[in-house]
Amino acid sequence: MENKLRVGIIGATGMVGQRFISLLHNHPWYDIVCLAASPRSAGKTYYEAVEGRWAQVIEIPERIGNMTVKNATDVEDIANIVDFVFCAVDMDKKAIRQLEEAYAKAEVPVVSNNSANRWTEDVPMVIPEINDEHIKIIEAQRKRLGTEKGFIAVKPNCSIQSYVPVLAALMKFEPKEVNVCTYQAISGAGKTFDSWPEMVDNIIPFIGGEEEKSEQEPMKIWGTIKDDKIISANEPVISAQCIRVPAADGHLAAVSVNFKNKPEIKEVIDILNSYSGKPQQLKLPSAPSQFMKYMEEDNRPQTRIDRDYENGMGVTVGRFREDNLYDYKFVCLSHNTLRGAAGGAVLIAELLTAEGYITSK
Repeated sequence: MENKLRVGIIGATGMVGQRFISLLHNHPWYDIVCLAASPRSAGKTYYEAVEGRWAQVIEIPERIGNMTVKNATDVEDIANIVDFVFCAVDMDKKAIRQLEEAYAKAEVPVVSNNSANRWTEDVPMVIPEINDEHIKIIEAQRKRLGTEKGFIAVKPNCSIQSYVPVLAALMKFEPKEVNVCTYQAISGAGKTFDSWPEMVDNIIPFIGGEEEKSEQEPMKIWGTIKDDKIISANEPVISAQCIRVPAADGHLAAVSVNFKNKPEIKEVIDILNSYSGKPQQLKLPSAPSQFMKYMEEDNRPQTRIDRDYENGMGVTVGRFREDNLYDYKFVCLSHNTLRGAAGGAVLIAELLTAEGYITSK
């Protein structure tokens, strides 16, 4: 891209905001021009705002570290200097909805990592390889908001990013019932082992709100657009348990599934290894070249050694086998702060840019 688009990161000091910085500071299409956070960080340099809390492998880029953090609620000020924003703020849902809509009405496209607008009927919730067609609802949303450029698009919950792609690839066999248990890393709670020592040698069998999201959000992703709304699908029915485990990054899922038309295992493996979507067709900068990879080893995928597959943007699958209660069971893995959070949002933005929804002002 000859002239990079100007991007702001709203919620830049948190775990996901930090990950946005690590992904965007050398991005071929986007240039970080604004960092914003809560009033307690506003007015400080980014170095000062995250002192002692930077959790990424790379060092803070010097240009970014010296930027002055703005107040996330100074919408008009920020709107004047950006073409679009990523949003990953830590606020209550009502406040997030108000903030994101304020940016959209200020003619700033918002690509959100937050859950607040996931169930707004004309806000697309997108996994780009699966339901890229849902971005068409943006035109209806713009009419509702009274905007020409501004809109909101959201990324789904990190817990569904491993098993929903697998089921989506197998939709022609009509999956009917799904039982899933996710084993979720501590970075999904915005934590490290230094900040959450209680998680060392520990497992917590509860993550607030996560099971509901894991059961319901896939239905919107598989839904259809009708009368300027996204209507959720009715099947498959999903039952989920979500467990916090002592892993730094990576959400692993153990899945059992019944199909209306039971496929052969070899056919399943071939479909998964060859599956591609719009990001691969468009060769988007953050798109994995191979979205899903089936691993033949009995003990794979493993969280620590497989979460970075395709720079953390791919999904690994293994142990697809017969089950006594269901047709099949399998294990799958995705990186929760890359594919599941900031990286997934960047890929959505790239799709929206390629399709003409995000443009320079």
